[in-house]
This record gives sequence, structure tokens and C-alpha cells, in this order.
Amino acid sequence: MNKSKDEFKNQLSSFFNQKISRRDFLKIMGFTTAAVTLSACKGPVIRSIPYVIKPERIIPGIPTYYATTMFDGFDLCSVLIKTREGRPIKIESNMMSKYFNITSARIQASLLSLYDDERLKDPYINNKKVSWNDIDEYVIKRLKYISQNGKKIIILSSSLPSPSTKQLINDFSKVYKNTQLVIYDAFSYSSILDATKEILGIRAIPFYEINKIKLIVSFDADFLGDWSPQNMQKDYATNRKPGINMMRHIQIESNMSLSGANADTRISLKPSEIKKILIEVFHILNGKNSQNKIANNIASEIKNKGSDAVVLADGSKEIYALSLIINLKIKSKALSYKKFLFSKESNNIIFNQFINDLKIGNVGALLLYNVNPVYSFPSILKLENYLKKLDLSISFAMKEDETSKLIKVFAPIPHWLESWGDTHPMTGIYTLIQPTIQSLFNTRQFQNSLIIWKNKIHSINNPANNTNNPANNTNNPANNTNNPADISVGYKYYNNNYINNYYDYLRNFWEKNILSKSNIKSFNIALFNGFIHTNEIHTNKCYYNKNYLNSIINNIDNNIDNFELRLYTKTSIGDGTQANNPWLQELPDPITRISWDNYLTISLKDAQKLGIKNWNTATGAINSNYVDIIVNGLKIINIPIFIQPGQAEGSVGLSLGYGHTKGKVATHSSGINAYLIYKNFNLIHYNVIIKKTEGIHEFASIQLQNTMVGRDDIIAKETDLNTFLNFTKEKWNKEEKITSSKGELPLEKISLWKENDNNTGHHFNISIDLNACIGCGTCVIACNVENNVPVVGKNEIRNSRDMYWLRIDRYYSTKESFKTLHKKNISEPKIYNYLLKPENNPKIRFQPIMCQHCNNAPCETVCPVAATSHGKQGQNMMTYNRCVGTRYCANNCPYKVRRFNWFNYVENKKFDFHMNNDLGKMVLNPDVVIRTRGVMEKCSMCIQMTQETILKAKKENRIIKDGEFNTACSKACPTGAIYFGDINDDKSEIKQQLKNNRTYKLLDFLGTRPNVTYQVKIRNLNK
Repeated sequence: MNKSKDEFKNQLSSFFNQKISRRDFLKIMGFTTAAVTLSACKGPVIRSIPYVIKPERIIPGIPTYYATTMFDGFDLCSVLIKTREGRPIKIESNMMSKYFNITSARIQASLLSLYDDERLKDPYINNKKVSWNDIDEYVIKRLKYISQNGKKIIILSSSLPSPSTKQLINDFSKVYKNTQLVIYDAFSYSSILDATKEILGIRAIPFYEINKIKLIVSFDADFLGDWSPQNMQKDYATNRKPGINMMRHIQIESNMSLSGANADTRISLKPSEIKKILIEVFHILNGKNSQNKIANNIASEIKNKGSDAVVLADGSKEIYALSLIINLKIKSKALSYKKFLFSKESNNIIFNQFINDLKIGNVGALLLYNVNPVYSFPSILKLENYLKKLDLSISFAMKEDETSKLIKVFAPIPHWLESWGDTHPMTGIYTLIQPTIQSLFNTRQFQNSLIIWKNKIHSINNPANNTNNPANNTNNPANNTNNPADISVGYKYYNNNYINNYYDYLRNFWEKNILSKSNIKSFNIALFNGFIHTNEIHTNKCYYNKNYLNSIINNIDNNIDNFELRLYTKTSIGDGTQANNPWLQELPDPITRISWDNYLTISLKDAQKLGIKNWNTATGAINSNYVDIIVNGLKIINIPIFIQPGQAEGSVGLSLGYGHTKGKVATHSSGINAYLIYKNFNLIHYNVIIKKTEGIHEFASIQLQNTMVGRDDIIAKETDLNTFLNFTKEKWNKEEKITSSKGELPLEKISLWKENDNNTGHHFNISIDLNACIGCGTCVIACNVENNVPVVGKNEIRNSRDMYWLRIDRYYSTKESFKTLHKKNISEPKIYNYLLKPENNPKIRFQPIMCQHCNNAPCETVCPVAATSHGKQGQNMMTYNRCVGTRYCANNCPYKVRRFNWFNYVENKKFDFHMNNDLGKMVLNPDVVIRTRGVMEKCSMCIQMTQETILKAKKENRIIKDGEFNTACSKACPTGAIYFGDINDDKSEIKQQLKNNRTYKLLDFLGTRPNVTYQVKIRNLNK
């Protein structure tokens, strides 16, 4: 912007105080809600600001996309950022990239942390706001002193797969001696890395090509969750398409995980028993006999598949190493010897050495980058004492956390969407990070601070603050207000290789070290794509010491008393990095369907022994008892307990990432900090003592009915592969027919209503493959982001007032059915006592449910004000300003997908989430209206997206190609389970899916004629 803040304020004041014509008013008031476009002018964040001079690259109403990389220390993905009027509003997958191109719920939701009003907005020293010059003087003076006195300068960081940053730290260490980078991940991958080093000779995480195999056997490895940084979901779903070559999946685990929920065969065992089974399988594959039936069956299947099988394992270094040895033994096609993953760098040995150096006083300065050790390190009290004694402690963080109270210097960093950077997540893959918006606050990148301190720039007139400095030049893309990622200008300002900002450093590093490895020689092109591929491969030879192998197979845990605890990470919260994100806190767990909480999971039999219960209140909400647990001598009190079908007897589970004491959203959750018992970074703990205690805990559960109550053949349909291949559709997906005077007729032949002509123009359908849906919840978050769905909080969830437009129902299988119970002469209502009770180790089905956009919609006929109606393109439409909130439509909807706004969720102190402050509202999609109190809302099939596609094609005077139409859920689904398209296009994929034998419509016998179809789930039971 060319106008200063004061000039703009005076213009605005003058404008509102003068009389002008209607024409001049409309001309001047071409405005945007993107107040952040004035952030370079340091203007206040307000709701709407007129453009005085419109940025050249910004066209109101037209989105701009930038390729970048989402990386927060835990998650990594190559993404495209959709911006509107200068502000990022949506994260999408960068499908140009072959790897790391799948978003998750956490990656989709990470957008919201950009607009977190609790972010640090200025630097501080000893809790006093200062300038960056003050920071530089203070820090450089102490770094010099500490370096000269021989004490260590430790940079404590989460995994940092950035080649340019590591080179920068190396340069920094040449100026300040004794500087050391220590990697500390709250959720450690060190055991996996160490095991790979022992077996394959490289400290990295193996890359598994599961699209090449026919059998996957997982020993407690949740590979569809956070077990590996690799995105396995897409290949997993692709390889499980029903057919002769459909992959079979066996899962042996203690907690019910996402991988276990999708398995063909799930075996529930305690962690110690899982280890024994794995060792027994190893012995059988090496020619020995075993009396263990489970081990024999698994080994037999592995032998039959040979190299077409793969074994995955988790729990300890030894278990992981043994799985690698088995894969080498069977020559598994899935295990790649040329590709490895580098996005995780946890090193427990080096971190423990750092703790020892702290203890004996060898550390003089500690630079904390993207870590919160006071929260996540188990020995919390000792660590606090050590940090207090440091000469210099600096926090490079976006906001205050549990470690903040012990830090002397706050050097706030920008969000990853405001930053430059790079990553090297995998062999042959390098990605770039570029800003998609100017920094909202007075923050500075960690790398820029290192460069300034390295160059000893600490005076007011230093080059970093000089207006003549290229880093502050408006021609520099890093500072261009017209386009934060503009790559069209020249770069002739290296100042004789004297680089004084990270953008120049990054570009120079890539031109000298990275681009030469690929066929892309231009940094601009690499930046445009967001990544480059190289021909790098690893040639490490596979080896392992036989003595090491013997130590593994002889280290069996015997005589385990009491319970065994298995720690894990939830799909929503992960390691806790984004615990202050309301979208993720409210996202229900795929298995338990509970939000805003973590809890101790336990089996029904164990709960009964301890006298522990879960029960429903009069409103249907779930309550539970509390327990105290003692692990390794440490007692944690008042943990809510949840009875989980499928939990192995003798075992309990507890998720990490909750229990924060900082952050208004994180503290709104009543979770427990499980890191307190994450001793020695062990996921499994033995001899756990559990005692029931006083008090009642209130859960917020999205789903209160856990089974299909005997309606398995009409809701989430399922059959086995043998039946699917050898029997006709009539046996496993029978088509509903209606008896009439003309005999039995298909449903579409009979209707009470006048038929609409749906054969002209577009007619949209959604197809959902239940075989591909893994229940991850990515689509739910994508829907929230695209459609401005509000967060309602824990209390409203307990009252069944969630506002989700899309939900993923989870159904447990039951031991009995109507057929078996009728044979036993059990009559109603007693029959439902059996049909409402899940099996001890149930099979699980996931079913995404949104508005079915019925052609004969029951909601439309009962609306007294015609607020809901049917569109020509097949969508069920809502006119919000006509709705008077009678809720007749919700009562008449058999799918229960309509939501009533009980409150205004915007500017309401009772809902103090992102819609309650001006900054948080910047994430809202301007193409979708914000609904108000007293109206109904529901899925619109993302009509704003379909209309945008139609208008774009019309403008370009062309026919729309198949695949161009998308909804938020179909675009975000990592497995491709949700497909959206135009059924009037005979060549479209959606049209072909309608002809698939597995296709059916939910509750179609009601005559609603939905425009959403499902495909029957198939399990490969090896019959």
C-alpha cells in the first residue's frame, strides 16, 4: 500500500463526512473483508476496509492459489493455499506432487491457527514489550559471552527436515562456538529410527509401497494414523478395491485404532501378548514349530503370500526391528530399499545427553524452536528448575505455552503461511514453503533471527532495518504487498554474497545445492510447483547382527501383573501441537465418537470387575466414573474412563496431546496430560494399577447409538469377498421393490409426485465407497472450513446440538441379528437388548452422512414457508432468510442431517471461539453466508463450488470436463471414497459408479430418491 495508516484514516473520515453521489459512493466502496491486506501498513484489524489502491494481483471474488508446504513439526504435506482478497481461507492437496499430497483433518484445520487471537504480536524481554533492535542487542551480547566462556548454546527443536535451516545453523555455529542442534519431538519416533539404523543401516523411517502387496499384517502399528509420516491411506484404499486381487488386512492390537477398525480380521491382545505372537511368527517362518494357534495362522498366511506380504509393528525398538527382519526374510515387495523418510528426526539419546548437560550446568543458552518441553517432558519439575538457571533462554513460538513462564526472551515467529522455508521429507523429494500472506503481527522468522545474530547486526541502523536493504525493498517477493509470493521480479541484490535475510539465503542455497539435483533449474519454477523431484536413491546394504536378533527374541515379558497401558495419538489432536484449535477439539474421535476429551479406554469385562460404568442421562448424554492410575510410581488422579468395545482385556489406552494449561480453547477441554507418564518415551507401560474414585465425568458424544440395531442390510451394507465374487447382487445387495397391481416394480417406477425433467443441464450426485472410507474425519473439517460451520463447544454437543453438515457414523457389529434371535424365540422389546449391544471385539463400519438431496425430499413438503426447495441441478436448496425455524423439516427427515441454530454463534461470549473476534473471522469463506439464530442449515452440496465451475467454463466458452466438479468433502478425502459429479454426463465417473453392483441408496425404500449413493463394504475374510 502507498498510503500510510494516518492518511487512510483521514481519507475514510473525510469520506463519511461529505455528501457524494451514488455513483461516487459505489466507486469508492469497492471493498473487501480482508483487513489483513493492510497488515504491511501496520493498520488495525477491522472488519471491512476500502481499497484505496487495489493490489494488482487481487481480483475481488476470484481466488488465488499458492503452492507451499504445511509443516508444523508433526504433520507435513504439499498443499495449495486458496486465498481470497489477500487472506488464506482454505488448504487443499497439491496433487502435482507424487508424494505427501494428502491432507488430513489436522492439516486442513491448521489454517485456523493463523487467525488465533492469542498469538504473540510483539517481542518481549522479561515480560516487557521491546523492539527487535532491543532483542538483537540483548541476545547478541549474551551469546558472545556464553560462547567465549565455553558453555553450550543449544537449539532445541522439533523435527527439522529443512536443509537450508540446517546449513544456516551450521553457519551460526561457526560464529558462536559450542552451538548444538538437539531434536526433541514430544511424540518420539526415535525407536523406529534406531531400529532402522540397526537393520537397514540408515537412520530414517522406511518407505512402504503397500500398493504392491496382497497381505498386510500389523502388530499394533496404526499405519492409517500416526505410525509413520508416510501417507498410506490412498494406496491402502486403492489396493483394497473389491476383486480377486483385493489386499487382505490383519490387525493385532490392544486399543481399537483406525487401522484396526478397517481391518478384515482384527485380533485383540495385550501388548505383551502381541510381542509374543510376533516372536512366534518369526520362529515359524524360520522353520520352528509353535503351539500358538494365532501365530500359526498368521505365519501360514504370510508364507502363502511370500513377497506379496508385509509385516508392520510398533511399541518398541525391538518389536519394530523384528518386523523389519521378517520383511527381509520374506523379501517383501512393500519395503523399499531405495527410498526413506526424513521428516522425523527424534533422537532420544542426544536429548537425554542435553538433559544431563542442563543438570550439571553445561548449557548457557537455550533457543526453543517449536517445542514445549515443560508440557511434554515427563520430568516436569526437574526441567523447570534447570531452565530457571540458564543465562539466556529464548522462545521461538507463535504463542505462550507452558514453558513460557521460564523464558526470558520471546522472539515470536510467524505462522507457516507467513513464512519462507524448505523441507527434505523423503529420498528424492524437496519442497518449498512460501508466504501466502504478509505477517499479521510484529513477528520474525527463527531463521532471520539466526542470520542477524550471526552477522552481528544489532544497531538501529543495521542492514536488517535499513530502508535501502533489499530485505525491505518492495521489489523483494518476501515484502511485496501486492502478492506475498510474487516471483516475477529480479534478484540482483546479493550484496557480494552478504545475505542478510532468510529469503535470499534460501534462494541462494537452493540454486547452489538443490536445483542441480533435478531437471528444474529455475527457483521460480520450483516455487511455483512447491516441490522438486530428484533421481536420488539410497544404496545402503541391509544388515543386522545375529546377537542383536537373539536379544530381541529372548526379551519376552513374562508374568505381567495388573494392567498394561498403551499410549497413542488421536486423529484430531495428534501430539498436541494444535490443541488450541477449536475445529480439532470438537472433531469427534472416529472410534469413540467423543470430542473435547481424552480418557482411559477399558474393556467391558475389566470395567465390570472394577465396578466402573458408562451411562446415559435423561438427555442421552454420556457420563462416566473417574479412576486414579499409578504408572511407574507416578499417580494421576481423576481420569475419565470409557468402556471401549474391542479393547483387549487386561489393557487400557490413553491418548497424548491433551491437558494443556495454556490457551483458552485447549483449557476448555478437560483432558489429562498423558505425557506425565510417557517415561523414557515408551508407548507401553506394564503393571499399571487402576482404582475407581469419586465423581462423575460428563462426555460430549456426537453419536449415542452404536449399532445398526439389526438393520445391517439397509444402512451400512457389508459382505465378504467370497460372497461378492461368487454370488449375484440379489444375495448381498438386494434391490428394493414395491408390490403393485402390476407386480413388483423398482422404486424409481413409482412416485407420488410429478416427475421432474432431470435429463437436461447438470444433475449432481455424490457416490460414497464404504470400502474406501476409513473414518479419518478429513472431510468433516474440510466441510467446516468451506461452509463456515460454527464450533458450538462441549456443553452444546452434550445437548446433541452439534452443527456439523457432514458426520461419519461409526457402527459396531453385534453378535446377534433379527434372524438368530427369532430362532431363539426372543420377542420384542427384549430383542433390542441384544441388538443394541456391540460384540466384545466388533467389526466396524464407517458411513459418511450428509443431506441426501432427495429428489422426493420429505423436508420440502412440510416447510410452511417454502424455505427449502429442490433445485434444477438436483440440490436440495435452503433460503435462510425465509426460514422461520419451525423444525418441521428436521422432524420429517429420515436421515437426521438438518441442524437448527439455537444460538448466534458469532459475536457471542458463550461461544468464545474463532467467530467471536475480528481476527478469527478472517478465516470465513465470503462465498457462503453466515447463518443466524432460529434457522435450519445443512449440506448444500457446496453449491458455491459447482456454480464457480460452471461460470468459469462459460467464461472460457468450453464444456466442463469430468472431474472438474467437486465438493469440499470429495476434494479433501484422502482415499477417494467420496466422488462428486454430473450424472447427465454419460461418460462421467459418477455415472459409471451408479452402474456398479455395489451401489445402493440409503433408506431408498421410503421413496425419497436420494442423490447420494453408497457402495457396499467388502471384507476379505480369506474364506
